[in-house]
Amino acid sequence: MSIDRADKKYWKFGVFYFNKEDKALFVQKRWGIGITVNHANPILYIILATLVAVIIVLKLINII
Repeated sequence: MSIDRADKKYWKFGVFYFNKEDKALFVQKRWGIGITVNHANPILYIILATLVAVIIVLKLINII
């Protein structure tokens, strides 16, 4: 099955890619050069929560 990542129904406000059927975490930006994340992928939220937790722990033990 081919996914048309350029289809505007998958882009919220034109900049946030949100497609539950697409398993990719990173996708090409709709315009210009670069990549963005698939906001419908649950792995993204696990990565973000881990990053925030690490920053909080480092802040609490006064490393940063």
